[in-house]
This record gives sequence, C-alpha cells and structure tokens, in this order.
Amino acid sequence: MSDDVPAIRDASDAELAGIDAWWRAANYLTVGQIYLRDNALLRAPLRPEHVKPRLLGHWGTSPGLSLVYVHVNRLIREADVDAIYLAGPGHGGPAILANVWLEGTYSEIYPAVSPDAVGMHRLFLQFSTPGGVPSHVSVPTPGSIHEGGELGYVLAHAFGAAFDNPDLLVVAVVGDGEAETGPLAGSWKGVRFLNPVRDGAVLPVLHLNGWKISGPTVLGRSTDDDVAAMLGGAGYEVHSVEGDDPAAVHRAMAATLARCWQRIHAIQTRARRDGLGERPRWPAIVLRTPKGWTGPAVVDGVQVEGTFRAHQVPLANVRESPAHLAMLEARMRSYRPEELFDGDGRPVPSLRALAPKGDRRMSANPHANGGRLLVDLDLPAFTDYAAPCRIRAPSATSPRAGSGSCCATSSPATPRTPTSVSSAPTRRTRTASCSRWRTGASSARRRRSTTTSRPTAA
Repeated sequence: MSDDVPAIRDASDAELAGIDAWWRAANYLTVGQIYLRDNALLRAPLRPEHVKPRLLGHWGTSPGLSLVYVHVNRLIREADVDAIYLAGPGHGGPAILANVWLEGTYSEIYPAVSPDAVGMHRLFLQFSTPGGVPSHVSVPTPGSIHEGGELGYVLAHAFGAAFDNPDLLVVAVVGDGEAETGPLAGSWKGVRFLNPVRDGAVLPVLHLNGWKISGPTVLGRSTDDDVAAMLGGAGYEVHSVEGDDPAAVHRAMAATLARCWQRIHAIQTRARRDGLGERPRWPAIVLRTPKGWTGPAVVDGVQVEGTFRAHQVPLANVRESPAHLAMLEARMRSYRPEELFDGDGRPVPSLRALAPKGDRRMSANPHANGGRLLVDLDLPAFTDYAAPCRIRAPSATSPRAGSGSCCATSSPATPRTPTSVSSAPTRRTRTASCSRWRTGASSARRRRSTTTSRPTAA
C-alpha cells in the first residue's frame, strides 16, 4: 500500500450511467427472484402462471443494499481495494444474490445457474423455495460470512474480520431496524479496539430507510444532528448521503465513498509510518433512501414506497389481481431489461465490465469464502498423550488426564514436548480433595448447630 493518499477520480457522467445500469439490473433480478417462476426476461406478456404460487422475500431493504454494492465495486476498481461486504439486513438476500450473479461468481460455483437466460430462470426459481436457496444471505451465498437473519451482529462480525487483517476493508451495512438491537448498539464501540497499525478497517454504512417490518424506526425519525452526535460519540467521523433521485444519489455516493477510503488510507499510512498516536476517528456513512425504492409507489390507494408496507412483498395478490399483475410487469419493465441483458440473457458487456476482476470481486474474495485461506492446524501427535493402561482399572486414571497437555502444545508458541500424564491429578486424587472439602463443610455445619441456641418455648 502506497504511503500517499490515493487519488480517486470523480465519477464521470458515463460512469454514473453505467453504475445506474448495474443497479437497475440488480433491482430487476431481485424482483424476479421474489415473484417469477417463468418468463424471466419478460420476452412475453406477463401472465399469472409466470408468478410463483407463494411469494416470499424482502424487497424494502434490497435497493439500498445493491446501491452500496455497486459503488463499493467502483471503489475496488479505482483503488485496487481488498474488500468484503456484510449485509446487516440479511433478509435482503435476493439483492446480494443478484449482484453475485452479475459478477459471474455464482455461475462459477454453481454452473447450473449459468450467466444466461437459463441460469436466470434457475436463479429465480430456486429462491426461497424448498430444495432451493434461503431468502437470506446464507452460507451458500458466495462472499457471505454474515447471514443477517438474526439482526444485530453485523458490526461484531465486521470487526472480527478486520482484526489482524491489515489490508482488508470490511463494508458493513447496518439497517435502521437492526440498529435498535442491543448487540448492534454495543458493537459501535468496536472501533475503539481497531489498531490501524496491524488491523484492517471497517466502514459502517448506516442505512436509514425509515421503517422496519411494521412501523417507523428510531434513528429513521431522528434528525441528522442527533444521528451524527450518536456516531460521533462512538468515535466516528460521519459522512451523509441522502435522496430519492437516483442520479443525484449515485453522484453523492461515489464521492463519499472515495473520501471515506482516502481517510482510512491516511489513518493507516500515518500509524504504520509513525506509530500509534491519538485514537483516530474512522469514517462512517449515513445513507438515507426510501424503503422499497423504485418499487410501486401506491397500491390499491395506499402508499407503499417509503413505508413499512414495502418491507416484504409490496404486491401480494399478483396471481389473483389483474391490476397487481399489470403493476408488477410495468415495474419490472421500468428497469429496461432489454438494455441490460443480450439476446441470450447474459449481462451486456458494458455491465460485465463494471465488476472487479478475479478475487477482487467481493463475492470471490478469499477472506469471505470458506476454505480458501485455511491452513492445517499445527497439532502434535495425539498418541504421545495416551494414558498408559496396564491393567483394567477405570477409576485409577482419568481418560482426560493428558488432554490439557495435548491442547497446550497445539499452540505454535509452545514447544512440542509431550508432557507426562503422571503429574496430572487422577480421579482418585480429585475425589479425595472433594471428600476433604465436604468433610470440612459438614464439620462447620455441625459447629454452627452446636453453638447456636434455639429459643425455648415459654
């Protein structure tokens, strides 16, 4: 890593248009996973039989997750950042699956879900269905080390990934519903344990879409000053992005991520060059966008976008209601899939070019894919710690007597010298000790009973 703070270009209009195209593609794929069992590319008018009989999934947080994802991808390409992505609101699983499929990683790991129309159909069909994949960012999801179903732990996992991993950037999206949990509230303090000399960095993105499953959120209704004061008190330098106009939000997000990365780089470079000084204030982003952004605004005369009604499935009666079916088709066509996927259903070349290369893809990063960075444990020969058994005397020697010594020598810092088990206390010795303790306790009770006088009856 260079000693100089990296210069990151301002995003051009063409670049931002490409980022928006990726975001539209991710949103299209997200909606398709929730709703469709057939006609994945809408090459024919949408009919009820193209829709899944049971609709499961979470739309509300998904556009925000994809927005952050595509902009981190740009940062990776511009500054060659080694980054992984943790989705705190992991119920937005279809958004992460969409981005992983667009990056090509999903098809590399699961060839049956190919990067074309056939694979897109399978991607949609398998989502949140028996024998398919879960609706959250679960273990089978490439690049996932955080499932996110039980809210509250994304920052704890993010800091754990960054500790002793000096070149890693962990982008952790925190939902505002999740931010109300006890574990998450305590996890903000993790930044105070982050050592810029030997650790990587965690970049929290507090996504305030204002609503949880059935009502408003505390931080969503808090003022910008109050949220900044809360994060500032925890040790963060706050950067804000807010809006509902995609073009304006894309431009602001690109610039904000660049500033945050430059700040992180400056903190680490200074500490690694000059040693630890005062505890730095690490950057954090507060992102305010509507819940269910780009989804149906009003359904049956009721506001949906920007409310709790967008949390899961905003159009719940698509198979039964022709009006809902027409709204779903219009919404999906608004993403202009004909511009995003070619005749074979593959992402167009300009879209594929936006993904980082190889292991720099967050879905392919070795730090987030189990097994790729594992090394064999430095274990001693367990037979050296076997307890001698010359006669059958089960009460004479504990079968666990040598286990502590064996585990102790498993540490690389401990010489590999087998320890004799003869010095370990046997069950008989421990039993004798326990007997002495019980005998002493009984004597004490007897003494108390003889010295304490009972009141006599009058």
